Amino acid sequence: MTTIIVLFICFFSGQFAVVKKCRHKSTGVEYAAKFIKKRRSKSSRRGVFKDDIEREVGILKEIQHPNVITLHDVFENKNEVILILELVAGGELFDFLAEKESLSEEEATEFLKQILDGVSYLHSKQIAHFDLKPENIMLLNRSVPHPRIKLIDFGLAHKIDFGNDFKNIFGTPEFVAPEVVNYEPLGLEADMWSIGVITYILLSGASPFLGENKQETLANVSAVDYEFDEEFFSNTSALAKDFIARLLLKDPKKRMTILDSLQHPWIKPKDTQQALSRKESAVNMEKFKKFAARRKWKVHFFFTSDYAFCLNHQFLFQKKHIKRQQELEKRTTKHLEDM
Repeated sequence: MTTIIVLFICFFSGQFAVVKKCRHKSTGVEYAAKFIKKRRSKSSRRGVFKDDIEREVGILKEIQHPNVITLHDVFENKNEVILILELVAGGELFDFLAEKESLSEEEATEFLKQILDGVSYLHSKQIAHFDLKPENIMLLNRSVPHPRIKLIDFGLAHKIDFGNDFKNIFGTPEFVAPEVVNYEPLGLEADMWSIGVITYILLSGASPFLGENKQETLANVSAVDYEFDEEFFSNTSALAKDFIARLLLKDPKKRMTILDSLQHPWIKPKDTQQALSRKESAVNMEKFKKFAARRKWKVHFFFTSDYAFCLNHQFLFQKKHIKRQQELEKRTTKHLEDM
């Protein structure tokens, strides 16, 4: 059995999952441990159904790509399933880009190309992520010249069976496709819509469908109510706008596929003029920095209570089970070896 020591450093605490850093005892390699609380009964509203956990694990076991997070091991006890994942420690892509003084479209497409490559791999296996958004687009390491993007969080991902309609209402309102809002059959096309929204935000610092509340946002999505406001897109190339417009189409069948998007001239210029337009056009960094700052504050505000719970959970666990670091290592190692 793989021996792993959990270090009680909490990265994130959500409604039904806690992510902590862990270390392999023999090699010293660090990983991320995702503790998913199991739902004990169908009537319970706490925890995740076992079928949903098994679906996520099954998908993670199937995928192996430079731009997708890697699953290394799985443990289970009475109350939780623990996923031992690749440690993606570089932070969110949007936070990294917001620190830059300027960013040309050419530079932006280098990062977007990695996102597309990751999604292309998933779609080649008929896997839809269904939760593409800035929080799930991370950097493996930001302290290198060319940071590698990693797509994370496959809790909503599904394998698409073209013989059976799949419908569900889930995801983050700003980034979900109209077919999600309207409870219509879902497929790989929903991810392409999300990529369109992400690209729109990256270039302009504005969220195309964001309303005053959730209901207004969903109504905007359903109506495909957006525009390229000059205030935000004054220095955006026609090719970039075309790329977005070909993704933000209400009819899923009319959207670019992932292969189409990789061949689009904004991503893969066909001539010198197209390449030059990317170099001369730039991201609206003033607006993007403001967007990133507002979003960071909002995320901090809504997750403060979760983080406090995480710290409290950590404190209580340590208080109850350990007195010294050595005891922590012994107990945690035994806990995982016994699973």
